Amino acid sequence: MRTAGRARFAPLWGAVFSLGSGILLICLLILFTSADSLATLKVFFLGPWSSPWFIGNTLDMVALLMVSALGVAVAFRGGTFNLGGEGQIYLGGLGATVVLLSFPTLSGTLSLLLAALVSLVIGALMGGLSGVLKRYARADELITSFLFSAALTPVADYLIAGPLRDKSGSLLASPRFAPERTLTHLLPPSSLSTSFLWAIGLVFLVYILMNRTESGYRFRVAGTSPEFARYGGFPAPAYWVYAMAGSGALHGLAGFFAVAGTYGLCHQGFSGGLGWSGIAVALIGRNKPLALFPAALMFAWLKAGSDGALLASGLQFETSAFVQAIILLLVTVRRKP
Repeated sequence: MRTAGRARFAPLWGAVFSLGSGILLICLLILFTSADSLATLKVFFLGPWSSPWFIGNTLDMVALLMVSALGVAVAFRGGTFNLGGEGQIYLGGLGATVVLLSFPTLSGTLSLLLAALVSLVIGALMGGLSGVLKRYARADELITSFLFSAALTPVADYLIAGPLRDKSGSLLASPRFAPERTLTHLLPPSSLSTSFLWAIGLVFLVYILMNRTESGYRFRVAGTSPEFARYGGFPAPAYWVYAMAGSGALHGLAGFFAVAGTYGLCHQGFSGGLGWSGIAVALIGRNKPLALFPAALMFAWLKAGSDGALLASGLQFETSAFVQAIILLLVTVRRKP
């Protein structure tokens, strides 16, 4: 009984150990590299929660990380791995931008719904194509998803810097969306929007679909035990396309939340590593939907705290990326039973 209990909570303790190690590491780095270590530590620990503006921006990052990580988790639970999330977020946000800048006769609500649908479809097509190639051509989905992302990102860069660019400004960005075509902000002037509420709703929705439905049970079994699934009459390859398409759809939706909620426009490179950070959050949460919120919260706090310490107290530029890399390395370690 005790062994079973320890096995049940092993993923939780592993995540706690990884995050605790990261916090300890950054504290040591601050102590040895900062001229005013106490002030830097204060900014690191309290900066992300020091005002409504910082709190809103941190929670907005949590929302985007949750949706991106949820896409990674769906792919993994279905027996696949989506390495093209960055491009799916970027292209999904671009598709949403085209919609939000077009169709002037549509109301704000309808244009937002259409933009969300377009971003979802674009991401699903990009991810689903990798799933199709895996199922019917036995192509490695890690390679194909990454290559599709890498190939289409320059196309998005061209469109943002060319046809979609706001000629009246100096940024490589689209014009700002009309206020009624953006998601409602919850803590202005921070970037926190209703995408935070939608992200929490998506986490619970995916949890219910995976853990409380027959199709979700088959999906999980096909991903974790292909041989058992085959003997049960639902071979795993049948679920590869669904896993990759669902993963891509969630990443595309993260792109919609970024452009319509966080930024209010689409600028070149807006995804900013969100797809890769989503992988780290999913690994911290052990690909459990309900664990993604605390995992995203801790990851966003580490990132916002280290970035704030960088700006306020002279912390080395590489420190934030180094700590994130160490955490990613630690969460991939599995102790033998």
